[in-house]
Amino acid sequence: MVWLFIIIVLVLIVWFYLSGRDSLAPGQLAPDFELADQNGELHSLTDFRGKWLALYFYPKDDTPGCTRQACGFRDGFHKLKALDAEVVGISIDTVDSHAQFAKNFGLPFRLLADTTAETSARYHSLLNLGIVKFAKRNTFLIDPLGRIAKAYISVNATRNAADIVSDLERLKISEVNGIKEY
Repeated sequence: MVWLFIIIVLVLIVWFYLSGRDSLAPGQLAPDFELADQNGELHSLTDFRGKWLALYFYPKDDTPGCTRQACGFRDGFHKLKALDAEVVGISIDTVDSHAQFAKNFGLPFRLLADTTAETSARYHSLLNLGIVKFAKRNTFLIDPLGRIAKAYISVNATRNAADIVSDLERLKISEVNGIKEY
């Protein structure tokens, strides 16, 4: 029993250590992807050109933190739409798992199934412990030209959507005033 506790503690230490390393930088082009949503429809990054995109990675459908994060985006969805932004969630769960998760919580945005974990890895948002893999809780605000405007690493699930709305409002004001912040 003590060994199990030690192993769990070591895994958590490694996870926290790795979760903040290597990220995409503001101004950098966001990596493209082509993934199926909860309805089985394929989407790529280019589908969102011309709009702001809150692309959030999360570990697992229907878990407490991921549900709080998704419901935060659901509750802030109209504010984000008013700011000409889309919301897309990505995890390594299946299309069927995403469909049930979206249905259970009335999620009005796309959940993309990264079952190979390749997109999560390209966004430096994959925790790979060998036999166990899942997406890290990271969010990327992507501008209408497909560039990273801001990277949120190891986000707070409860505040993530509100932080995106706040930062997007600030970025759009700066944009109107001719100031580029990233």
